[in-house]
Amino acid sequence: KTGTIAWTLTNPARHHEIEGYASSASVNRGESIRLYVHTEAPSYHVTVYRMGWYNGLGAREMLPAQKRAGQRQPAPYRDPATRLVECRWENPIILAIPSQEQSATEWTSGYYLAKLTAEPTGEESYILFVVRDDQRPSTYLAQSSVTTFQAYNNWGGASFYDYNSPQGRAVAVAFNRPYAVSPDPDSADAAGAGPFLRGWEYNMVRWLERSGYDVSYTTNVDVHERGEVLQSHRAFLSVGHDEYWTWDMRRHVEEARDHGIHLGFFSANTCYWQVRLEPSRHTGERDRTLVAYKERAPWHDPVLLDRDPTNDYLATTKWRSAPVNQPEAALVGGMYLEGSPMVDGDLVIESPPNWVVQGTTLERGAHLPGLLGYEVDGFDETSPANTVVVARSPVGSRYAASTIYTAPSGAMVFNAGSMQWIWGLDDFHAPFTKHPRVNLAIQHMTQNILD
Repeated sequence: KTGTIAWTLTNPARHHEIEGYASSASVNRGESIRLYVHTEAPSYHVTVYRMGWYNGLGAREMLPAQKRAGQRQPAPYRDPATRLVECRWENPIILAIPSQEQSATEWTSGYYLAKLTAEPTGEESYILFVVRDDQRPSTYLAQSSVTTFQAYNNWGGASFYDYNSPQGRAVAVAFNRPYAVSPDPDSADAAGAGPFLRGWEYNMVRWLERSGYDVSYTTNVDVHERGEVLQSHRAFLSVGHDEYWTWDMRRHVEEARDHGIHLGFFSANTCYWQVRLEPSRHTGERDRTLVAYKERAPWHDPVLLDRDPTNDYLATTKWRSAPVNQPEAALVGGMYLEGSPMVDGDLVIESPPNWVVQGTTLERGAHLPGLLGYEVDGFDETSPANTVVVARSPVGSRYAASTIYTAPSGAMVFNAGSMQWIWGLDDFHAPFTKHPRVNLAIQHMTQNILD
């Protein structure tokens, strides 16, 4: 398909000049999604792109520019108790996605960006959503970790983190709001796309599609809601930064593994915090509010205060901590090295199976520069007994680990143990150090693992 670079932002909206959000994180083919837009400009136009490789141009135009009258939207609802901020915007664009029967090769499952451009001033921003194809049993199902996107999103003044919540962090955040623009001027050109363009997920999409893999896409909210969809694929891929999981997300992924579905975690810090999904406080639509009490859970999480211990397993604390007591290494193979600073170092090969390094010259002790970080996982005593350490990389006095194990079902579970593994596949917006990030050996290893 013909690509374009017209999807990029040349005049990012840094101060809410134009912004928007989607009514859901994803939409299945044959269904509709609503796009809500705020701007004080008299008019704007919206153009929709599918993101991918496209001969290096990065996207394909799916819906040509449509002109709309500008609308100043009402102020958001604010809950002082939880610090939740939820938009209650009006008059959405209704975008109908053709079904497979209506158009076999258009609107393929993938990540989509609606580019908004204010007129006449020209400020621009994005709305991000995923198009699913739940009926198509592709080989690989790749997941967007939208709960983690929202956990860090401080639009309206509060996220789950103190560092970007000036008046105090929230314990509930809404999906019904735009993604805040990063204060980093170098990241403003991703306005409205959350971490998608400035993290790792887009890099993985570019490489998967450049390499010709049979892949379709979903979000972790969909994994929470429809776990059976995983079992129509051969392998499930979690990429980027997949930190916040619900009980049902983990249950559905474990069930898939136990039915022989392979798992690839091309990330680190996976499944670290348990969260709950609740309905929108405004519309009542399911799973539009994300709840996490985190360190405050023992004293504030309602499931631990209701005197019903049968619900304690849903506490929004660390998966490895009481009363949940489900260390993430039991699923992933390794887990986040707590207390380690941000890392930017080398992966060091340990003892991978021969098939993993086939086609490379890698031997034990080989360094892969710049692919360890910025958060990393380590081997743990709760890792499955047959876990093999592919890479063992020093982090201070400890070691990060890339691992692989085979479940009793025959499913293979790989964990990169490093978010920057993906930069070895595609270095879009990866910071350049003394070594280039793209690495042929990592590409060969990843191909071997996916094969």
